[in-house]
Amino acid sequence: MTDAPLIAILDDEPEIRRLLSQAMEDAGFRSVAFARATEFEAALRRITPDACLIDLGLPDRDGLALVHRLATESGAAIIIISGRAQVQDRVTGLELGADDYIIKPFEPAEVVARIRARLRRPAQPAGRAGSTVRFAGWTADFDRYMLIAPDGAATPLSHAEAEVLRMFTDMPRRLITRTQMLETLGGAAGESFDRAMDVRISRLRTKLGEDPRNPRLIKTIYGAGYIFLAEIG
Repeated sequence: MTDAPLIAILDDEPEIRRLLSQAMEDAGFRSVAFARATEFEAALRRITPDACLIDLGLPDRDGLALVHRLATESGAAIIIISGRAQVQDRVTGLELGADDYIIKPFEPAEVVARIRARLRRPAQPAGRAGSTVRFAGWTADFDRYMLIAPDGAATPLSHAEAEVLRMFTDMPRRLITRTQMLETLGGAAGESFDRAMDVRISRLRTKLGEDPRNPRLIKTIYGAGYIFLAEIG
């Protein structure tokens, strides 16, 4: 069990923490649970979770601010579990870097399935070993969630951004439709997913130094999808 994925649970309701912890154990995951954001943030100095289940209604910290910090500083998958059911809440959570959004009440089996989908990485194409990919002078290090520029400057990638970039580098010079994105990355179809993909691709373009009016690497094919134009080397 020591190599099983570690799932961090942050929710101020004891019954929710107990329910999720039991579901993680039954699924073969390790878990650690917290009632307050301050406890969770202190624990991040000594643990490295593979996925974080975050409630937005925390007593001591704004949950969305915590999601944004995790997205920019951590390589963990981030899944919001919240009673906030408005579309705008889901869109905001995904725009700030969450990988998925589950509305309370929920089925534990669904949470486990969503975690597995987020932790499942696409298989490496034949002939390419490891998790470091080079293209157009850039290097993507998917183990460290880092994007290294041609001049050597390193920029962190969120888990969500890394997933999208991995998808592009696994399927270069091919049209990738929204349906293919959904199948590859998982999630629920609809406005939230589409908006989240647009935001993640926009952030990737910024980190790659792309001109938003005429991007060279990630091309939008309007009404169809996207094409990643770099050669993978």
